Amino acid sequence: MRAQEPIFFRSRGLADPTIISCAVTGNITTLEQTPYLPVTPEQIANACLDAVRAGAAIVHIHVRHPDGRPSMELGHYREVVERLRAADEDVIINLTTGPGQRFIPSWDNPSVAAPGTTLIRPEPRVEHIAALRPELCSLDLNTMFSGSSVVINTPDNVAVMADIIRASGVRPELEVFDTGDIQLANHFIEQGRLDTPALFQIVLGVRYGAIATSETLTYMRSLLPRGSHWGAFGVGRWEFPMLAQSWLLGGHVRVGLEDNIYLEKGVLAEGNVPLVQKAVRIIRELGGTIATPGQAREILNLKRQDPIAA
Repeated sequence: MRAQEPIFFRSRGLADPTIISCAVTGNITTLEQTPYLPVTPEQIANACLDAVRAGAAIVHIHVRHPDGRPSMELGHYREVVERLRAADEDVIINLTTGPGQRFIPSWDNPSVAAPGTTLIRPEPRVEHIAALRPELCSLDLNTMFSGSSVVINTPDNVAVMADIIRASGVRPELEVFDTGDIQLANHFIEQGRLDTPALFQIVLGVRYGAIATSETLTYMRSLLPRGSHWGAFGVGRWEFPMLAQSWLLGGHVRVGLEDNIYLEKGVLAEGNVPLVQKAVRIIRELGGTIATPGQAREILNLKRQDPIAA
């Protein structure tokens, strides 16, 4: 007797391929935390290609200065992208637009920015998107307290970024950290500023954001516009539990050193490859299949573009 599939909880069939994204470096993880963190453009590009060979279809990319500090330099993004586009492996490039959103208030005068503040106008945050035109880029919709800083993405700033992303022919991956972020996305969809079906990435486990539980993920999934593509990931020790939960609910998944540096408790992952390999193993053992970059491109209806000449 054939088991009935729980359609309510899934937006795709059990046999449909699952897209694995790998966030290879981020801008918060440090070399002091793990020596396996890629930081130079060459290291980041190689980490992306290794992740694809291990089973990832999409690579989510931040860039760094050679000493490991976060970077927003177009030249760093360009070198990574050029290396990936020149490689033999097929890969879907997803560039971040997250840097430039943090404000740290001074203790004696909270209206004055303290050292470490990165808050800038929205246009420079998407300069590399307009120039390099990847298939995907992240678009953070959150305003929240994070660590010692306040992440600020006002609706007006997000609107400016969304318009530039759209004019560049790039598909935004909407990163949502709580339910209010989904409401903002829905507002932009109603305005016609975001196309549908939209692509959402649900972020779980960030302190003071959405809690990494099955109940939270189920609820946030229920708020997404009908027909949306979506994935989810957990931060730190919640990476693999939330990976399994996302798959069970019909979502795609993400792993990588941006989100978690441990393969298991107390065991550092020696790069991104072991994290991707573990994701592949979990999905297959649950009965799923892994999307190739070509299949992911078809699922998400992505299009390749040439970069703007330097």
